Amino acid sequence: MKILITGATHGMGRGVARALAAHPQTELVLLGRSEQLLRETAAELSQCAAPERVRVIRCDLAKMRDVRAALAELRDLSALDAVFVNAGIGYAPRHEKTEDGLDAHFQVNYLSQFMLTLNLLEQLEASKQGGRVVFNAPAFGEVRWDDLQLDKDWDYELAIGQAMVAKRMFAARLHDLYAARGEPRVSCFSYEIAKTVWTNQLNVIPRPMRLMATVMKAFGRFISVDECGDIMAPLFLEGREESAKKSGRLLTTKGGELLDREKNPEVLDAAARKRLWDVSLALCGDEATARAAQRLTAPPAALAPAP
Repeated sequence: MKILITGATHGMGRGVARALAAHPQTELVLLGRSEQLLRETAAELSQCAAPERVRVIRCDLAKMRDVRAALAELRDLSALDAVFVNAGIGYAPRHEKTEDGLDAHFQVNYLSQFMLTLNLLEQLEASKQGGRVVFNAPAFGEVRWDDLQLDKDWDYELAIGQAMVAKRMFAARLHDLYAARGEPRVSCFSYEIAKTVWTNQLNVIPRPMRLMATVMKAFGRFISVDECGDIMAPLFLEGREESAKKSGRLLTTKGGELLDREKNPEVLDAAARKRLWDVSLALCGDEATARAAQRLTAPPAALAPAP
């Protein structure tokens, strides 16, 4: 299986990459903003995966031009089996805008990956194993419809939460559109790790928060990125039918049981999902992305192949 992982050089992305590299049937495409860290990650993975099974693409999701460049590189993939929508900014001391004029958390954690995913759907549809998009999107946050870029009211938790809700709305909207086509050609679902993952993000938070996290870790409130990878790897390796059963849902695993977690009324509201979809397309301002969305939203009859 050919799997694209965003945010592959740190945290959950790196943990999932390690777990998947141990399976000889996988090919990994690692997306990250640092060329050096990508090379280091690929070198680490080469200990259990042949070099030809690991490809790296540098892409800073804070730059739409980098997303377009990455997509140009990805066009030579005739098929893609899975995308892990994972990359994101965590703690930040101040509100930052990208070169595209957007809130950095909103663009990196959500909008750039919205653009990336939409443009990869045709390749996912060509998967013989059953294409799937897995979103790292825990169950918290709210959308600030009147201030999406958080110019009036910002803190990093609010910014992270809004991006998480947006990702879950995107996953549910994709599921709706594929369901309307009459077949689950691409499964799209969100997943929440039941425990907090101990990642590099903890190295940049203020010292008092880091000390508190260290105490919590001692009481078993955190798991390692490798434990996270072992938990999530089956989501990318399972068959088409099992993946299709998860589509449109926010899931977590507790005590070996798969549980639904979505309770946010905006995520459950089809009209709100479409509203965010339309706003996101306008913010991308990209013709290829607009065409990808139009293809997916066309009436089912218009999608039938010519005789």
